Amino acid sequence: MSCRRPVKACICQWVRPVANRVELLLLQHPLEQDHAKGTATLLQLSLQHCRIWVGETFDPHALALALATPEPGQATWLLYPEDRPGFGAAAAPAPCRRLVVIDATWRKSRKMLLLNPLLQQLPRLGLSEPPASRYAIRKAHQSHQLSTLEASVMALQQLEGPSAAYADLLAGFDGFVAQQAMRCQP
Repeated sequence: MSCRRPVKACICQWVRPVANRVELLLLQHPLEQDHAKGTATLLQLSLQHCRIWVGETFDPHALALALATPEPGQATWLLYPEDRPGFGAAAAPAPCRRLVVIDATWRKSRKMLLLNPLLQQLPRLGLSEPPASRYAIRKAHQSHQLSTLEASVMALQQLEGPSAAYADLLAGFDGFVAQQAMRCQP
């Protein structure tokens, strides 16, 4: 698989293959799809189990099928900060088999969450103590707001445990960020 970008914008050199155990489903807002600085393509090319769906709203039947897990006793989780009262008081959700990540600005991600009620029903995973973002080429309102790649890697490490493969993927991400920063210079 290749990035299918023009040679000047090719990111294939930054791909670092990772055999992730938890599947990743990226729900990408259409405005992110062709963004040169977006990290979803690099993430999809690097992770063995990763799919990208582009849209703002998704067919409920198709989404329900995508969220279903084939193994009993496992669940699909949503990487999203928890804002529902009493969530922590409920029984712990089943082990995560598939992680859904919304690839959008915070404002657009909230809208996608509201427009797709099935996503609201998923157990949520929040990042514990996220570091400052390494992604200086895109604007974040707060230092802990991470790129899709950074947040996904951190979440996968929370679920699967630290791995040299994920560290290598972040090193590839650093190369990608440096490449994009050079392209933005006058």
